Amino acid sequence: QVQLAESGGGLVQAGGSLRLSCAASGRTFSSRGMGWFRQAPGKEREFVGHINWSSGSTYYADSVKGRFTISRDNAKNTMYLQMSSLKSEDTAVYYCAATRIGSDPGTSATRFGYWGQGTQVTVSS
Repeated sequence: QVQLAESGGGLVQAGGSLRLSCAASGRTFSSRGMGWFRQAPGKEREFVGHINWSSGSTYYADSVKGRFTISRDNAKNTMYLQMSSLKSEDTAVYYCAATRIGSDPGTSATRFGYWGQGTQVTVSS
């Protein structure tokens, strides 16, 4: 089993920055992918980006490319989402997710078998 816990959400002004953390516990992460999704009120869950835990390679949605950066700390089993140049449309609950062992991450939520509880990010204009 894998447990994920997000933190770092809050209220920030447009143009500001925020860093989210996803602390992971459980079975090994070296053969997994991890990702970030978000869900705004009244909208479907949206892919933000993912990272291959072993290689560190990342992939981002066009809407956040160049503004958001995903990284991980192997020693802490923690994934981060550094968000910069935030816009009001980035307001959402942000979720971290992990794939099952041996599975590659993708842009669909169905690729991920484990989810955190989410953390609220609100960007004021």
